[in-house]
Amino acid sequence: MNQPVELWQRTKQFAIRIVRLFRSLPKTDEARVVGKQALRSGTSLTANYRAVCRARPRAKFIEKIGTVVEGADETVYWLELLVETGIVSEKRLEGLCAEAGELLAIFAASKRTAKQPPALSKLRRPASLNHLMTQ
Repeated sequence: MNQPVELWQRTKQFAIRIVRLFRSLPKTDEARVVGKQALRSGTSLTANYRAVCRARPRAKFIEKIGTVVEGADETVYWLELLVETGIVSEKRLEGLCAEAGELLAIFAASKRTAKQPPALSKLRRPASLNHLMTQ
């Protein structure tokens, strides 16, 4: 299996875990408000990553992966808020928070890599211009 498919499946499993978390939250107003934010941002990762996989040209890829990075970062924030407000215990969200952080790191690294200019060694120049490079 190739890396984009594996990562898409990983984001889908993450979204499923977010949905299950939301369903299990206490039925308080604050849990629902913060939980809905986590639900929205956490489940959008999969859809946005699918758009990244279809993005052409490179500029569109960078734009779309930026959206995924923002969504992953936002999800990390909402999960942290669930813990720090005492709505959910840290122990209960430990694995989900770790996965959110890993996904954020992967997507942020992809964005950084995509924004780098192509290596000069990979560019092909016509042989007729070689004499200019030695002067």
